[in-house]
Amino acid sequence: MSEHNITNGSLAFALVLVLVAIVVSYREKLALEKEIIWSICRAVVQLVIVGYVLKYIFNVNHAVLTLLMVLFICFNAAWNAQKRSKYIDKAFTSSFIAITTGTALTLAVLVFSGSISFTPMQVIPISGMIAGNAMVAVGLCYNNLGQRFRSEQQQIQEKLSLGATPKMASARLIRESIRASLIPTVDSAKTVGLVSLPGMMSGLIFAGIDPVKAIKYQIMVTFMLLSTASLSTIIGCYLTYRKFYNARHQLVVTQLKKS
Repeated sequence: MSEHNITNGSLAFALVLVLVAIVVSYREKLALEKEIIWSICRAVVQLVIVGYVLKYIFNVNHAVLTLLMVLFICFNAAWNAQKRSKYIDKAFTSSFIAITTGTALTLAVLVFSGSISFTPMQVIPISGMIAGNAMVAVGLCYNNLGQRFRSEQQQIQEKLSLGATPKMASARLIRESIRASLIPTVDSAKTVGLVSLPGMMSGLIFAGIDPVKAIKYQIMVTFMLLSTASLSTIIGCYLTYRKFYNARHQLVVTQLKKS
């Protein structure tokens, strides 16, 4: 396996690319300079902290610490997923249940099937990949659900007035929201290897692993991403659609007026 050392000088050269983006934003008056600088600073600090934490966890190799790290990943994924929606308040609990359940089921299948071993070096990176993908899918689902409730509230109220339950009145909106939120994950699976070489596969090849073996790992990752995103989105959507109704099964119009 070949060695690849990233020096401080190479990082400085890579930073030039960020400076180019900042200059373009300034010249084109995109007003993204502060966001770019903040995101870069935050990413560096977070990665440095996580790097040392993971180094400690890998050295200790304790099951409890591994589980706590997985829960920490799911907690942050759920927190960011619920912040993506401008229509749904206090969706953290449903987001955490959805993402944690999807991640746990996927990890359980991988561990019990022997695809991976229950070690922090394997469980934690994979948890980050699948929980991050589930976070994006659940966040998209929340936005799609809110937009559909807002645009079709008249039809929903008509169904409710004719005796439909909230679940019956929301069934089509739920299906369409889940379908729309999974489109990026499905499209990514369709074009993997043709348009893009995903991170895990590229990293293994870059590290000197046989491309055929790297492909097997990437196929496994593709299965994981699809399953976790699907499970998490379905659970999250069915847990949150009820927030658009009150205890008397009436549509909460004030919830739909948020911008």
